[in-house]
Amino acid sequence: QVHIVESGGGLVQPGGSLRLSCAVSGLRFDHAIAWFRQAPGKEREGVACITTTDGSTYYADSGKGRFTLSRDATKNTVYLQMDNLKPADPGVYYCSVDQRAYTIRAMCTIPTDDYWCLGSQVTVTS
Repeated sequence: QVHIVESGGGLVQPGGSLRLSCAVSGLRFDHAIAWFRQAPGKEREGVACITTTDGSTYYADSGKGRFTLSRDATKNTVYLQMDNLKPADPGVYYCSVDQRAYTIRAMCTIPTDDYWCLGSQVTVTS
């Protein structure tokens, strides 16, 4: 049985940082983890993706230079470090397990039908 547990959301001021983690169990660490976010009234959009096999990453323009992905194979966990958070960044952040044979960019653009976590709220406010 597959379990995905996401943690790390919260409230920060503009310029602050948060680290989201996505722990996967019940699967081998040979897929991709795709982070999406959804703000109220907006469609879900890709933020960043990482392959757990070789650590290849892709960042959407919204997070380039501010967001950093990393992985810990011993814990089957992927981390999304978000720095210099902006008022445009709030929303519910979801991590998903993507097992499709897509390019990493496609996995970060087209939401998968595989596995999703429940999501974490990220709020940026002064």
